[in-house]
Order: sequence, then C-alpha cells, then structure tokens
Amino acid sequence: HDHYLLRWLRGETCSRRLDWSSSVSLQHVEFRRQMRVDSIISDWKPPEVIEKYVSGGMCGYDKEGSPIWYDVIGPLDPKGLLLSATKQDFIKTKIRHTEMLQRECRRQSEKLSTNIEAITLIYDCEGLGLKHIWKPAIETYGEILTMFEDNYPEGLKRVFLIKAPKMFPMAYNLIKHFLCEETRRKIIVLGSNWQEVLHKHIDPEQLPVVYGGTLTDPDGDPRCRTMIKYGGTVPRSYYVQDSVKVQYDSSVTISRGSVFQLEYDVTAASSLLRWQFASDGADIGFGVYRRTKEGRGQKVAEMLQVLPSERYNAHLVPEDSCLTCTEPGVCK
Repeated sequence: HDHYLLRWLRGETCSRRLDWSSSVSLQHVEFRRQMRVDSIISDWKPPEVIEKYVSGGMCGYDKEGSPIWYDVIGPLDPKGLLLSATKQDFIKTKIRHTEMLQRECRRQSEKLSTNIEAITLIYDCEGLGLKHIWKPAIETYGEILTMFEDNYPEGLKRVFLIKAPKMFPMAYNLIKHFLCEETRRKIIVLGSNWQEVLHKHIDPEQLPVVYGGTLTDPDGDPRCRTMIKYGGTVPRSYYVQDSVKVQYDSSVTISRGSVFQLEYDVTAASSLLRWQFASDGADIGFGVYRRTKEGRGQKVAEMLQVLPSERYNAHLVPEDSCLTCTEPGVCK
C-alpha cells in the first residue's frame, strides 16, 4: 500500500539505500524468501536459551498509538548467549520480533483508523558494562542493526535511551557506524529527568511502574514480567561446546581471506545436504552454491546461490545444519 512504499522512499536518505533503481525492493523480497519471513512467527521459535535469557519485550503504546518495545541491557549475558546459540538464531529472533511489531502496528492502524507504521523504543542502559562490549557481541549486534536498517526502513519513530552510565559513549561509538544518519537523529539520550520526558510521550497507564507509570501485570508485578523479559546469567548447561561432541572427518587450515571449496554431486531432487563445522579462534564465512553449467571451470559468482554466504561464529558454537536440494546438480 502507499504508506508502505512511502516508508521505503523516505528510507532512501540512509546511506546504504541511495539508489532506488538498484532494485532495493527486489533485494528485500529475496531477503524475505531466504529467511522465510512470511511464516517466521508461526513456523519458527527461538532456541530455549534465547527465549529465557534475552531481555526485552513489547509493553504498552505511546500517546499516538505506536507499540513500545523495551530493550533491557543490564541483565544480558552476551558471552553466555553466544556460547549457547548461533548468531543466525539471534538474527532470526530479531526478525521475528520485528515482524510481530509490524503486525501490531497494522492492528493499531485498523483500531485507530490512522496509519501506525513505526515503534517507540525504550533502551534501558542501567548496568551496561564491559561484558556488553565483548567483540563477538558487538559484531552480532552490528549485523542485526544492518539487517534492520536495510529491510525495515522508517520502522523506528524514536529511541529513548535512559539510565546511561559513564561508559555509554564508548559503547555507542562501537555501534553507531551501523546506523544511518536518519536513525541517529531519532535517538534521544535522557538524563535524570527521563521519567518526566517519557510522560510527555506515554500515558502513565501504558508505562510500567518500574519506569514511572502505573501499569502492572495482573498479579501486581511493577516490572510487567509477562510482557518484558529481564534475562540473566546463562547457565553453563546451555553452552553448546560443552554439550555437543562432534567427530569431524577432517580438518583444514584456511588462512585469512582465502577460500576452501568442497564439491558434492547431488544426484536426486529432494536430497538432504547436511554440514557440520567448527573453526578455531575466529568466525568463518560459509555458503552453498550449485553449478548452472557443465564442467569444472565455473566461478562461484556465476553459480546459483542456494544458501547465502554468511559469517558464522563457529569458533563459539559448532555449526550443524542442513537444507533440502530442490534439484540435482553439483553443489559447492
């Protein structure tokens, strides 16, 4: 519809989307196909460790009817989480959350008979510490931000940053280059008067008691834990490397920037192609491609992309996945 298209056009101000003629919309359609976005709410659930220990949630609406999402940073255990689930699982979880919020915006639009297309985000930075700026965590968060910027333009109305500690500027400098200038302008860092500012945009009955409002859970919980999760330290029992023992057929040394290829002849359609791999000390790129012509001379860039090449934190969590090959052929 018109409002949806206008969001993409307004999003052109972001540096990553300078040329509408470069098939941005087609790239987004391909993103939705590859990530199975249209069914991600009904057909996919995050791993248990993410459900239990990733903090945040949707709670209430601002004065204009937009959904409010809370990100609660302090209780997060980034290292424990990234040792217990793959980076791809975290990205898919954020896609799922975003699709749920988009669905809520559509409901609000119908209910209020006005266009609601963006959310208000409250970023609770209390407890932000060195554990949150661990390099793999920053890289994963950066990929999530880039995904959001590229595929959900104008999805944020405003971002309120509250309870920011002294180290906040250092943490923000590590992630701000993932954000376009338009998004940066929507970030409002609040001081000690943060409750007063929130009240200007959110009615008290839509704001949890812990954030200065009057909203509670049905049992009177001022933190509204049925809607907002508060994370916590991940038990070591969830750590994948401690629980998964995989016997690999072989190992190979791949120097930085080099490529290693394996070929498999898939002789029948609907065959299952499975892979397991781990890396030592650093992440690794991995993708699956299929030859489109006979002979061994075809370059990867000329092949059909079956699984998009992505970076995997296989030095933290061994990768074990599979896909169904729709057609026979030689896969790399």
